[in-house]
Formats: sequence, structure tokens, C-alpha cells
Amino acid sequence: MINRRHIRVKVMQSVYAMLQSHNDDIIREEKFLKHSVLKMFDLYVLNMQLLVEVQKLAAKKIALSKKKILATEADLKPNTKFIDNKIINIIAESVSVEGYLELNNLKHWEDNDEYVKIIFEELQNSDLYKKYIATEEDSFKIDKAFVIDFFKEIIAPNEKLAEFYEDEMISWVDDIPFVNTWVVKTLSKQKANGLFVLGSLYKDKDDEEFVSKLFRKTVLKQAEYKQIIEDKTPNWESDRIAEIDMILLQMSIAEFFNFPSIPTRVSINEYIEISKDYSTTKSSYFINGVLDKISKEFIANNKIVKIGRGLI
Repeated sequence: MINRRHIRVKVMQSVYAMLQSHNDDIIREEKFLKHSVLKMFDLYVLNMQLLVEVQKLAAKKIALSKKKILATEADLKPNTKFIDNKIINIIAESVSVEGYLELNNLKHWEDNDEYVKIIFEELQNSDLYKKYIATEEDSFKIDKAFVIDFFKEIIAPNEKLAEFYEDEMISWVDDIPFVNTWVVKTLSKQKANGLFVLGSLYKDKDDEEFVSKLFRKTVLKQAEYKQIIEDKTPNWESDRIAEIDMILLQMSIAEFFNFPSIPTRVSINEYIEISKDYSTTKSSYFINGVLDKISKEFIANNKIVKIGRGLI
């Protein structure tokens, strides 16, 4: 499921895109933001299904080899360890995955099977695969460890696959690292005797509402929050502050005022971390200094009110 940090990243990107396009249609932009978040689940399911498609291709190649006129003993009695992999078979038999693919018309691997072939060939030539099929132990533990390594070492870093995803949806570029981590966590938690059921995109209703509320509060109060920032940075003209930094500062202030259950220190730390990935090398220090000054003053003046113990 999507976490709060990645939600913040998605909101940041939408606010930035809105400013760059000089578009003030907040309803349209909010719809696109929600659509972008929703499409992350497509990417997650496609990655899970790619494991299945590679296994299907392996099974197809074995079946064709058996039909050779001059089939060798290896062709007639192939090593089926990969096509018997227990965790991939659990995913392949998942009604949840099958239903999602059909409902959302996700035919990416059917229409672009060259990527399945690319991944299969890389897997087949890898030491990881050779070591796995040579392993005599037959257990769910061995199968799961192999699939996790297969995903981490071959699928996740594949540049051609990343380019394909980028062409499919531009917002997936920034979603790929998060979704890859999500896939690995899912595989790690899968039990031998359990069905594979797709979870939900959001942890709860609060997280789902967090997307729209943070976006709206940031956009609608931009001028007010910008003035607060300017008042606390007298030695800086606003146009000298990096655009992403300004957006992150405004989003954090929006959280200070409108999300009483989120501690100010949590908000500050989250935006510091996001700035390390999306802004300048010195941004994290600047953001920390400005937000620390704002939060302390507004807490002292009771302009920031948090609910519950330890929420300052």
C-alpha cells in the first residue's frame, strides 16, 4: 500500500505541475492527482504478473522443446524447477490478480511480450537461475528466496523495462522505486499455505482523504503560506528560494495548520527527506531551519494546535 511519504511526493508533483502550467483548475488537477495515485496500483499488479508471464514463457519453451524431431534427453526430461516455483504459482492462481487485470484491461504483457522475453533471457543467463535450478532442495522457502532475488536483481534494475513503463505513464518514473519496494515486501510476507490476495492501495480512509486535503489546502492557501515563509526568511527574496523548496515549505505549513493528528516534527522530517531526493543539496538544512522557526513561534502563539500527547 502507498505510504504517507509517497502521497506527499505525489501531491508535491501535482502542485509543481499546476504552477508550471499556470493552470488554476484545481478540480481537474485534483482528479489527475488521484488518477496518478490509482495508477500506481496498476504498476504494482503488472510487476507481480510479470513474474507469472516469465514462468509461462519458460513452460511454453519446454513444451516446444519436447516436440522437436531430434529432441535430446534434456529436451524430453527438462528441469521444471522454475515452472513449478510455488510462490509464482500462487500468484498465477490468484483470482484477485486475474480479476484486477481483467477489470482494468491490463494487457501490457500480452501486447508487449518482447519485454517478457527480455526478462526471461536475462534470467536464464544469470548465475542466480543456474544455481536455483541446480538446487535439490524443494521447499517454499527456497522458491520464495529465489523469486525475491529474481525481482530485485533482474526485473527491478532492467532499464528497458523502466523505459517501457515511462512510455506507458510518465508519473511511473518516480513511482518505480516505491512500487519495487512494495513488491518485495509483498513477496516476503507471502505464506506457503496462503492465497495471494491483492491488498488495498490505501492503508485506510484517512490516508485516502489525506491526498485531496493536503493538495487543496496547499494550493488554496499558497499566497498566505508564502507570506509566512517570507516573514521568516528576511534575508532571502522569494524568487531566490528553489521552487520545489517553496512548495515543500508550503505543504508542511498546510500540515501544521490542517492536520492536528500529525506531529509538527513528523511533518518537518518528512519534507526534509523528500527535499534530499527532489531538491538541492542544501535544501534539507534550509527547510529544517525555516520550518523549525515557524513551528516554534506558531505553537507558542497557539496558532498550531495538535491533538493528543506527544503531537507537538
